[in-house]
Amino acid sequence: MRICVVSDVHSNLPALEAMLDAAAPYDALWHLGDIVGYGPQPNEVIARLVAESAVGVRGNHDAAAIEQLSAEAFNDDAREAIEWTAEHLDESSRGWLAGLPERLEIEGFTLVHGSPRDPTWEYVFSSSTARGNLAAFGTLHCLLGHTHVPLCFRFEGRRMETFVPNGSPLELDPRRRSLINPGSVGQPRDGDPRASAMVLNTDAGTVEWRRVDYDIAAVQRLMRAAGLPPRLARRLELGL
Repeated sequence: MRICVVSDVHSNLPALEAMLDAAAPYDALWHLGDIVGYGPQPNEVIARLVAESAVGVRGNHDAAAIEQLSAEAFNDDAREAIEWTAEHLDESSRGWLAGLPERLEIEGFTLVHGSPRDPTWEYVFSSSTARGNLAAFGTLHCLLGHTHVPLCFRFEGRRMETFVPNGSPLELDPRRRSLINPGSVGQPRDGDPRASAMVLNTDAGTVEWRRVDYDIAAVQRLMRAAGLPPRLARRLELGL
């Protein structure tokens, strides 16, 4: 089965559509949260995921947008954007976000937004944090987002390997547990402004990261027209 795995779309419809076109054909679409926030098209992004029968989990921005989480911990730009998002979500979108779990086990994978031990807030950037999360999930592999950086941590006993995507598929070794991040579709932060996601092939036992160009200028125009923070629009072209 071919599964397209996306995370941190952040209301960026052109990036999502470009990624789904590039990843096709796929048999299923999984998402790892932060569907909304930052960007200008929250309802349209959710409608596209619903049309794709996507399944996945809720992120911190998703929870804040429907008032299930305080946005006080967000920086000023993120808080302003989430307040805008909350005002513009329609009832259908609110209901869909409210129905998302914080954690999901599917097809032998654990899906979370932040980390297995703290699905809402913890960032898994380091090998020590990744190692500390191994006891928090029971499947062989965990898929997570939140950092906006594509990365994989693999463990075999006490041995640990950090894999930075380089254009080649990564084998899902059944002897190694792993935490795998597809990066961000809607707001990459690894210095590459192209949308980032991955294709999981359960038959071949591989995962392949994809980077895709999209119309950044069009999204920036929509953000400016909506009155969203200018810095959020500028950072899209930088991948930061």
